[in-house]
Amino acid sequence: MPKLGLIAGSGQFPILVAEAASRKGLEVIALGITGVTDPELAKRVKRFEQYKLGQISKPIEVLKSEGVTQAVMAGKVQHASVFGGVMPDLKAMKLLARLKDKRTDTILAAVAEEFGREGITLLPSHTYLADLLATPGAMTKRKPSAAESMDIDLGWRAAKAVAGFDIGQTVVAGQNAIVAVEGMEGTDACVLRAGELARGKGGLVVVKVAKPKQDFRYDLPVIGLATLDVLSKSGSTALAVEADKTLIFDKEEFLKKADQLKIAVVGLEAKPA
Repeated sequence: MPKLGLIAGSGQFPILVAEAASRKGLEVIALGITGVTDPELAKRVKRFEQYKLGQISKPIEVLKSEGVTQAVMAGKVQHASVFGGVMPDLKAMKLLARLKDKRTDTILAAVAEEFGREGITLLPSHTYLADLLATPGAMTKRKPSAAESMDIDLGWRAAKAVAGFDIGQTVVAGQNAIVAVEGMEGTDACVLRAGELARGKGGLVVVKVAKPKQDFRYDLPVIGLATLDVLSKSGSTALAVEADKTLIFDKEEFLKKADQLKIAVVGLEAKPA
């Protein structure tokens, strides 16, 4: 039986990948980060091993011992984790020493190359979840209003600019102004901060985009049911994400709940450069 390696971060993403790959007849060999990865993943895979953030040698050794030649990275590792609690092994220290900078994307790209040198190809993280990708246009019954559409357009341009600097991928706009920009705190914290700044006036729109040079092997915009809870709490009335480049967990239920909350959800297509 063919095998798939799964390098798992936090959340349900790794579990969804494991379940989808298993349905396609693959044996999943999963590697979870100690204290980060949901232990529930161990019940959904053929083999589950844990390693500490900063280790590269152990994951590679485990996958090679199983004859794995293809793997997927799935799940969140907070950007702030890069600044503390990491104990790199010798291979990781050598890798870090030759990097031009220590941005998250730079580190993960180098890790992907290291796996490749060991004969393990990293596939796009949505390879087995294409049915959960956002589609172009309005995905909810309610379409954005004219005012919301103007804010979405402004938010799109701002989010693409910010994402190009690897700062964040989410921007919150309202009344034709940028209210909040995502930093290392993550999308949810950014949206809640915008709600506080708007002081309950509502009418905010949230725009989440892919980076101009997004590497989908290890980084993919993701939204889910918890996202809607945050939007509702912040007073946001519309959500725009990049079509074909954003995963929607529990997609059918997500869109039903968005309709109940009267939050318009739309997929945006990137304009040609």
